[in-house]
Amino acid sequence: MAGDNPSRKRRFRLPGRPEAHQGGPGPAHGAQNAPDAEHSALLPSPGARDDERGPAASLEARGPEGLPARPQGRLGAVRRGVKKTGEGARAALGHLADRLIENAPRVPVRDLATLRRQFPGLGPEELADKLIAGAANATSTVGAGVGAAAMLPVPPAMPAELAAEITSVAAIELKLVAELHEVYGMRPPGNLTQRAMAYLTSWTEERGIDVTRPTTFDTALGGRMKRELRQQIMKRMVRNLPNLMPFMIGAAVGAVMNRRDTKKVAEHVRKDLRERQIPWDALPELPPLEQPENPKRLGF
Repeated sequence: MAGDNPSRKRRFRLPGRPEAHQGGPGPAHGAQNAPDAEHSALLPSPGARDDERGPAASLEARGPEGLPARPQGRLGAVRRGVKKTGEGARAALGHLADRLIENAPRVPVRDLATLRRQFPGLGPEELADKLIAGAANATSTVGAGVGAAAMLPVPPAMPAELAAEITSVAAIELKLVAELHEVYGMRPPGNLTQRAMAYLTSWTEERGIDVTRPTTFDTALGGRMKRELRQQIMKRMVRNLPNLMPFMIGAAVGAVMNRRDTKKVAEHVRKDLRERQIPWDALPELPPLEQPENPKRLGF
């Protein structure tokens, strides 16, 4: 009849086996389309999941255990290790910088009147020489002590020894910087803490304070000063690494290097102060310096 489906031949069916498709195509036509049907059945639909084969195949690179391979695996691990090391170093430098800022107001400083009583008959230059020589001897002793301690078989303690050396040497040099300002008549204004921060800035920059320019020391606790303080600590740590050499070599090296560095800082500060020096007879009468309640012991 018109509009009816064309008649199809029945496929051959084995006894007892249900007919796969009623009214299916003939043998020739079925044999031609069977591979296509079987092939289409093997292709999963988008997003479909096969319980035996898992999710649809991906073009993503796979590792040896079937996990997605991480790009730049070894390089990424190295970068992460370097990043952690850098963060640890910055944290250590920040901790040392905080210790120096905390200790600065505890450093005892002698005013000009006290220095002139302790060293009678000396002028400004001779008194400055005396102060520099005493501080250089003190930092030399600290370096020799750390070098001798490095002989002990305790490698984990070496970073702590370097940190202790830097804080001790910084305190001695900070006292020297402050007393050089007294000798050359350049005491910065302010209270004990403000002057201590000004002296710490002078030590960090290895420059004398210009009391006629308050901006040179009013920003003592600013971000720039802290960055420079961390850089100064890092330079000292790198220069002090030879102090950890064994067989007492580090003791000798530490003594020489600390003496040299202390004299270098003192001469830089002294050069600036000498250019702006106020003669003693022209100095106004200054009040005695207040002393810290809990002074830091410097050993000299």
